[in-house]
Amino acid sequence: MIDRLQAVEDRYERLNELLSDPDIVNNTTKLREYSKEQSDIQDTVFAYREYKEVRSQLQDAKAMLEEKLDADMREMVKEEVDELSGQMTELEEKLRILLIPKDPNDDKNVIMEIRGAAGGDEAALFAGSLYRMYSRYAEAQGWKIEVMDSNPTGLGGYKEIIFMINGNGAYSKMKFENGAHRVQRVPETESGGRIHTSTATVACLPEAEEVEVEVHDKDIRVDTFASSGPGGQSVNTTMSAVRLTHMPTGIVVSCQDEKSQIKNKEKAMKVLRARIYDKFQQEAQAEYDKTRKSAVGTGDRSERIRTYNFPQNRVTDHRIGLTIQKLDQIMEGKLDEVIDALIMADQASRLENAEQE
Repeated sequence: MIDRLQAVEDRYERLNELLSDPDIVNNTTKLREYSKEQSDIQDTVFAYREYKEVRSQLQDAKAMLEEKLDADMREMVKEEVDELSGQMTELEEKLRILLIPKDPNDDKNVIMEIRGAAGGDEAALFAGSLYRMYSRYAEAQGWKIEVMDSNPTGLGGYKEIIFMINGNGAYSKMKFENGAHRVQRVPETESGGRIHTSTATVACLPEAEEVEVEVHDKDIRVDTFASSGPGGQSVNTTMSAVRLTHMPTGIVVSCQDEKSQIKNKEKAMKVLRARIYDKFQQEAQAEYDKTRKSAVGTGDRSERIRTYNFPQNRVTDHRIGLTIQKLDQIMEGKLDEVIDALIMADQASRLENAEQE
């Protein structure tokens, strides 16, 4: 591990030199590439430097114990050794986690797609509740939300809503939301007070840059149509809504939220690019999972990942066996406890996998 950490620190110093080179400063592409690489390894380098400093102090303290000391001084040095040993253990664990290969998508914006599944109107209402929950969480993180497309129902829910979350590290926190979310509650439309079970599906896609996914105009069929709202009434008599079909993959994206056909096409292209990128990622992940399966996983969208039980004010994440009696707070966007637990479980799983390889 020390050899790997030293190599990372050497690379960090080399990047410092490169970022001071006038030729690099004048090359926008290289400057951005090297700046990002340096930013990605900065935490590891700083933690390693702290580790080396604590290790040096520990060696000095242990050396003092070999000298002739009075009882009080010896006790003080022993306490210092114990304290520094504890710091060393914590830093070693931190460094092992920092050395886990980083998901290259973690810093990206997110395109989220929520769809009502089993349960009719109640499923659509639950999809709306999830959208509100994620919106509140994004707001608390200082992220911005932009609706790409939506299909609202007359009761205030959504058959489908697609939106982008713009914010540093958004994908790193939201990627574990992929899957089927189940709700157990008494619907507002239920007069008998019976608890209904409904589901909504969530897909979380990293935003794909143009350089990552090459989409040719000749491969896209563009159709335009008049947008519509709840109940099918006409919202816009002009042909502003856009449907894009990517012929090689069969992926279809529609967007009708904007009054401008150009803006709708721009939004649809973002979603299309993300879905194509995700398709390639899913195929690569399926190949990887043949040999090793993550304990948390971000792939199988049909997997039931979480249950929201309103009568018991309970949320259960089935992947890691986490149960929290704070459903009311979680639905207000206070998701940190759940997301942090998922990140820790994923880190532990990947650390175990890395040590086995």
